Amino acid sequence: MDIRISFHTAIVLPVAGALLSGSACCAQNVDWPAYNGGRDGDHYSKLTQINRENAGRLAVAWTFDTGEKGGIQANPLVIDGTLYAYTPTQKVVALDAATGQLKWKFDSGIPGAQPARGMSWWTDGKEKRLFAGVMNFLYCLDPETGKALPGFGEQGRIDLRKGLREPYEEQSIALTTPGIVYKDMIIVGGRNPETHPAPPGDIRAFDVRTGQLRWVFHTIPRPGEKGYETWPPDAWKTAGAANNWAGMTLDEKRGIVFAPTGSAVMDFYGGDRVGDDLYANTLLALDANTGKRLWHFQGVHHDIWDRDFPSSPALVTLERNGKPIEALAQTSKQGFLYLFDRVTGKPLYPISERPYPASTVPGEVASKTQPLPEWPEPFARQRLTEEMLTTRTPEAHAWAVKEFENNIRSGGQFLPFSVEKQTVVFPGFDGGGEWGGPAIDPVHSVLFVNANEMVWLGGLSPVGEAGSSGEQVYRQQCAVCHGLDRSGSPPAFPSLVDENKRMPESKIALTVRQGVGRMPSFPNLNEQRMGDLMEFLRIPAKATADKKEMASDAAQPAPKAHEEDTAGRTVYANRCAICHGDNREGIPPSFPMLIGLGVRMSAAQTSELIHTGKGRMPPMPNMRGRELDSLLRYLGVNAGDEAKGDSAPRDYVFTGYRKFLDPEGYPAFQPPWGTLSAIDLKTGKYLWKVNLGEYPELVAKGMKDTGTENYGGPIVTASGLLFIGATMHDRKFRAFDTATGKLLWETVLPYAGVATPATYMINGKQYVVIGTSGARDLKTPQGGAYVAFALP
Repeated sequence: MDIRISFHTAIVLPVAGALLSGSACCAQNVDWPAYNGGRDGDHYSKLTQINRENAGRLAVAWTFDTGEKGGIQANPLVIDGTLYAYTPTQKVVALDAATGQLKWKFDSGIPGAQPARGMSWWTDGKEKRLFAGVMNFLYCLDPETGKALPGFGEQGRIDLRKGLREPYEEQSIALTTPGIVYKDMIIVGGRNPETHPAPPGDIRAFDVRTGQLRWVFHTIPRPGEKGYETWPPDAWKTAGAANNWAGMTLDEKRGIVFAPTGSAVMDFYGGDRVGDDLYANTLLALDANTGKRLWHFQGVHHDIWDRDFPSSPALVTLERNGKPIEALAQTSKQGFLYLFDRVTGKPLYPISERPYPASTVPGEVASKTQPLPEWPEPFARQRLTEEMLTTRTPEAHAWAVKEFENNIRSGGQFLPFSVEKQTVVFPGFDGGGEWGGPAIDPVHSVLFVNANEMVWLGGLSPVGEAGSSGEQVYRQQCAVCHGLDRSGSPPAFPSLVDENKRMPESKIALTVRQGVGRMPSFPNLNEQRMGDLMEFLRIPAKATADKKEMASDAAQPAPKAHEEDTAGRTVYANRCAICHGDNREGIPPSFPMLIGLGVRMSAAQTSELIHTGKGRMPPMPNMRGRELDSLLRYLGVNAGDEAKGDSAPRDYVFTGYRKFLDPEGYPAFQPPWGTLSAIDLKTGKYLWKVNLGEYPELVAKGMKDTGTENYGGPIVTASGLLFIGATMHDRKFRAFDTATGKLLWETVLPYAGVATPATYMINGKQYVVIGTSGARDLKTPQGGAYVAFALP
């Protein structure tokens, strides 16, 4: 836990370079020294100058306009009177925290297009260093000048692609959430793609002075490492992600770093990774000195719903039976709150494994059970029913009922996707809880969490035969977000229909290579495959106006994988099934699974193995010509695989992200669509819950307090205030009473405040600052600015 000001002592304590005495209300300078306020992840400040009585008088103290358009998700650092933040294109700026005046700007020369949520600070009391992620690079800057320190890494930076998998130039990783500093190390994860190819999500510690690697933890275990048995043999060579993109939390006293991870690729079909897939979707407790695993909890076994842990956990001390328990609180996209003893990993409330349906998709083997906390109750609704459908207008209701009855499946949590209909994911792919994370009032042991309540839809489609190599590239790399028909789910996943008419192909290619917003980079695409993709995008898409975002992509039953290939199935049944099973499932390790073989081996490698044999597998040198081609085709290993490299076709592809919206673009179910909750961690009971956010145009029609999608978390102060922006449509910044949930103050920002705010004190004056931008809703004003508020 970061050293903060104590209310109980007048001893002078060093805090991130500032000398602070007495209580926070009397201190002259109070920093916001780490991402979300502290390495303990509690989003809490002991400042009290702004309180329940005077919050309504808050006014703009200063504004810094970046002069750029795009997204700002950064939680700034404020140290020694200087505020450090990002612009939308990932330039680093240092501002006078009292006036907003620019001190310096660092431009790496790399056009940053990924989210950048914060930076990291290190000092030994003499030397100071600022660490900033820009795309796949970790920069070490002099905080006084903004210059890269050349003794760190390679001329002041580390290329995070190196050391994950070769060739490193073809790997995709971005440091979207800052690393955490412990002693003389900075520990980092990274954001990886949602589809193959993706590098493994290794968690790594680097020396803060030299940039040398100090330790690594493999989230996709290698032979001899615990968890290896939960994957197919040698999966570590080709499997990807299981990455810590959400940030980490540190128990500095005990030297424990807590790192939650996301799903393995591909997110929605796991036929090539049958098993529980440790340490994907796992809360890891690691020895911060060595990277050794201390304990773990896997929140989703064999994730096929993109149920990443979305934020770093928060540390809190609770009292049980008169004794203090050093605890940890972890929120989830499902709307679950997990509480653990952070030293032992023992749950503070029971967690039970509950049974769920099997997958009907050939090759997929969903986990039979999933772990659910028995208490507290979820902070988001869990299942969409017909009674919940929109009543906003009679027409919207009739449309929603028809869709619900004819085109979608709603079965609650952990219902595997199908190829027949779109499946409801509720809360959606963006939670439930999201990357903003919760805030903690440590005095009263209350947790505050904002949540999305948005219904999303998803499904699977057989890869089938692509009409061209460009279409094949699109299906493998792009369809998971933009849909098979290129219609997308704007604004988060824009339509690519006629994209070549709106943007020069050179800019499209640059965007594909570097990524932008939620889109990762795809450096694995060589010039030939990029050209093929551009050629495919020139062909008019067969998108229909009435399909919109919510219609089913599987109006007619799709053929099951490989079953249309009668010749190949016959060869397999005669030659292979006796060992590898009728459905290619195998009996590992003696008889390996052949599902997803095309991901792991090329046609040439497979042919050589068939001809020469291996281990218990006899050689079959006479299998040639049409018989061999049919078998390779049936196994998903085609002759063109050498040209496709790591991007060999999957058995199934995701049909694309779809929100369940009515024809006018509003949620097709009843509010709330976004909430803010207060949970008493001592009892697990809810103290209050309010709807968070509004649609201004619906308010004008009398439909208020609906809640909306919200991104970015809250902060809490010792004076009983909770500050939060997050709401993407009304652009409001709000202050709530932490005891009651009463709204005490609100203001409209120049752009949406889809970021977590920060609070600090300069020369005895308390400020609250938030980053604002318009990228989340293109119908609102566009730009990027930081706005600070204070009492007049």
